[in-house]
Amino acid sequence: MRTAIDRSDQAFLEELHRLCGGTIQDICASVGVTATAVRQRLNRLEGLGLVVREVVRAGRGRPHHVYRVSDAGFRQLGENYRDLALVLWRAVHEIEDPAVRASVLSKVQDGFVGRFGRVATSGPLSDRVRQLQEALSDHGFNVEVGVGEASELTILRERSCPYSDLASTDPSICEMEQGVFSRILNAQVSLTQRCIDGHGCCEFRVEEGAN
Repeated sequence: MRTAIDRSDQAFLEELHRLCGGTIQDICASVGVTATAVRQRLNRLEGLGLVVREVVRAGRGRPHHVYRVSDAGFRQLGENYRDLALVLWRAVHEIEDPAVRASVLSKVQDGFVGRFGRVATSGPLSDRVRQLQEALSDHGFNVEVGVGEASELTILRERSCPYSDLASTDPSICEMEQGVFSRILNAQVSLTQRCIDGHGCCEFRVEEGAN
């Protein structure tokens, strides 16, 4: 599972990987910031499990700490599937046979439902939406839940579009995500605004009803 970190932390992790690890002084010299700033960032990434600290003893001198990218950090750095996702999505839509194309897209949607679908199909709608929020957050999505103008209306907001590169060229990815949420929640889901249209979030309105 990919951990949600900001771009500066990602760049720092990439630099630490390039260095093959190092001491506080090594890292300061490489990134050009103070030791205090480096320690703060290392502590944060170590807390996330993306960096490990090792004690190195050399000769008779005092032992010192060396920081390296952890196994989870390597997975974080390696999970850059943006270009592959773009190529695959476009390839699917270039399938000429409509029946075959629909079948492939259906299987893609099935895969997303299976990935995020740890949600009860009955019970209070607000509880189901909260469960979906938790499942999405576990996969690194920046999502929150709100209440609409009517008590039976629940709002799911994505603060950053997870498919912005795809959505900017093909909005059908947005429609697919809407369908995935509808199936998972066993409810009617409407996409009312999108990040790529200049809004601060993608907003999904969720209501009881046939999906």
